[in-house]
Amino acid sequence: MSEIRKHYFLDEYCIIAPGRSKRPSVFKTEKKEGASSRCVFCAGEEDKTPLATAVYKNGSILKDSEGSRVTGWDVRCIPNLYPALAPDANEVHSDLDVAPGYGFHEVIVEMPSHEKVIPDLSDEEMALLMKVYQDRVIHYESIERIEYVSLFKNWGEKAGASLEHTHSQLIAMPIKPPVLMEEMKAIDSYSGCPYCDIVEKESKSERLLYENEHFLVITPYCSKVPYEMWILPKVHTNHISGFDQDQLSSLGKAIRSALSGLWNNIGEIPYNYMFYQLRDETGYHFNLKLQPVTTKTAGFEKNTEVFINTMPPETAVNYLQGDF
Repeated sequence: MSEIRKHYFLDEYCIIAPGRSKRPSVFKTEKKEGASSRCVFCAGEEDKTPLATAVYKNGSILKDSEGSRVTGWDVRCIPNLYPALAPDANEVHSDLDVAPGYGFHEVIVEMPSHEKVIPDLSDEEMALLMKVYQDRVIHYESIERIEYVSLFKNWGEKAGASLEHTHSQLIAMPIKPPVLMEEMKAIDSYSGCPYCDIVEKESKSERLLYENEHFLVITPYCSKVPYEMWILPKVHTNHISGFDQDQLSSLGKAIRSALSGLWNNIGEIPYNYMFYQLRDETGYHFNLKLQPVTTKTAGFEKNTEVFINTMPPETAVNYLQGDF
């Protein structure tokens, strides 16, 4: 039987329609073996990209200069060659509401190897990546006129990735996302923190997928897509800048665990993960949403903003844990 489920505290809905579901094996794909073609993100190809703005190597943070590219790196941060926003945006004039496309668009090349992906990374490599995320968000949010840094990862062509080599991106912009501002209004009208209540409730529920010292991974009650996962800190924190190194390490383990469960048990599916945080709103609760690309957004979803999900999150947990 289908159910219309409401979000924990927002005026959002999804339809859980298991009768329309496909077996999880439909999503299974062959894992690619052997070496792939080299690309501009690979070690040894540093001269094929813009100058790196930050290069993490053996515990140091370096940067490229004209005529000198850092090699032997662990993580490399470079300007996007085709940026959505740029620091040298020109003034524009219109009788409609418009502003220059000012901002920054950066690519975080997570590892030098073309073949490795996040589930392959060690605890130390994941901890470094989380530290890079923290550093780069703090760096761009310290720049005048930057109001928000969108940090996200697209993996796979269907998820919007144009290159196969695993990488994340950030876009620093002079506005705050309206969707987060609307969420903040709901949080302000709530007695306490709704996300803290979610952590408390879901830590004892059948939707709990993974837990470590600092974070939970859940399949949320109002999941928009099959196998959607949320990663939530147990202690109220509004922004990645508030995490110490132990918490960053735990965050990396939680992300890797979520992706390993997806790929090992469901298939090597394209996915997006997105960081949600507000630096100036202590009432906000940091969260990360991981959404596999298993369905297409069609007319009904676009018309209503109500998503049809064929995989109940209570069932998704079992598949993601390999209990089927």
